[in-house]
Amino acid sequence: MRRFFRTALIQRFIQSCREEGLRSAARKARIYIAMRLRGLAPSGTAALGHDTGMHQDHMYLGKVWQTLAQKEAFHISPAPAVLRQRRKIALIADMNLPQCRKYRVEQLAGFWETQGVDVGYAHYQDVPRCVSVLQDATHLMEYRLQNTPLTSMYRYEAHRLRLPILYDLDDPLFSVSAYETYQNMSALPASMKLHFLSEAPRYLDMMNGADLITVSTPGMAEHTRLYTRRPVHIRRNFADTLTLEAGAQAQATAGAAKRQDGVFRLAFASGSQGHEADFAIIQEQVSAFLAAAPQRRLMILGHFDTDFLPTDLQKQVETHPFTTYARYLETLALADCAIMPLANDIFNSCKSAVRVIDAASVGVPSIAGTVSDMAHVIHAGETGLIADEPEAWTTAFEQLARDPDTARKMGNAARADLETRWSGQPEDHIISPEILHWVKG
Repeated sequence: MRRFFRTALIQRFIQSCREEGLRSAARKARIYIAMRLRGLAPSGTAALGHDTGMHQDHMYLGKVWQTLAQKEAFHISPAPAVLRQRRKIALIADMNLPQCRKYRVEQLAGFWETQGVDVGYAHYQDVPRCVSVLQDATHLMEYRLQNTPLTSMYRYEAHRLRLPILYDLDDPLFSVSAYETYQNMSALPASMKLHFLSEAPRYLDMMNGADLITVSTPGMAEHTRLYTRRPVHIRRNFADTLTLEAGAQAQATAGAAKRQDGVFRLAFASGSQGHEADFAIIQEQVSAFLAAAPQRRLMILGHFDTDFLPTDLQKQVETHPFTTYARYLETLALADCAIMPLANDIFNSCKSAVRVIDAASVGVPSIAGTVSDMAHVIHAGETGLIADEPEAWTTAFEQLARDPDTARKMGNAARADLETRWSGQPEDHIISPEILHWVKG
């Protein structure tokens, strides 16, 4: 319980009581604690108050601005991007979720550096560093931020420094229509759903204040355009060098163990709460597949309530808790194929192919449905299989289980395709040319 009674959290709770009253502060505290206990990292405006850091963080630049204005040095001209040939991006992000940090922050920084663009990134609550990376930047990129007094301060400083601003997002956190129809939300308390809905306008405000918007999939781009008149472009997730290296190591470690036990494993990975609703789509097919032979297993990696599963199925289920990325890949490499069902709703239609990328990095073929961007990354019949109807899942399971050599060949082909087509090239299928032009000019 010590994590709930840190000094900073207590101070924020007291401040929220003063500003909004005990009832509102207590409600936010309950939501915060529930999210932490369920493995959800609170982001944006934390549940205990409006400010995202200590109460005075949004005043950090106040004295500096006053001094600059008094000395008639507040405005600069011309813009840094005009003065400098070398570009530098200040990337300010909500990095609470490990997967988000990896694919939309660290991966992006590495990509731009291969393009001759410097990147300095910071978690939005690290105020001194955020302010520091802005000072010598030519561009500002924001990821997964809400409109709060603190993020408004960064925006104001960016405008003072005449920096063009890009806003990046990989989930429709701004969309009430997406949240309200998101089937995974049924696994969460009603108060938590209400919390997410109430935060949506803050994401939209932040998004619509940028000059350019980038998202992770075509489905996400289509839905985003319903909420903004700003230009929206795509930057897909891909396999960076660290992913490829970690995947190769995990694949090598798992190789001998995978061949020796004679068990055929389906892997279902869940990086957050609520994916029981996705698994429900194919539960009947998985149950029948496992029941047909004792040497078949379902591996569940990450967050999942196994009480959701039928009792007779649980004896053939192997569970692995949420862990580090390297450990996750090591476990995933033991599978013969990865299964990726998604309920057909707006939120899921915006999702990227990161699970396909993860599986391919360890030489495991994927079986995916038609919802999300996953089918775009799979060459059906070569690097994986596409299940476009309930019966197709059963057919896919049996096809790979009857012919493990074909499953291995598909996995190796998926790995090769990842290395050649999905490893971070500045190609149109990964990053829109307009984004490259926006930065490099």
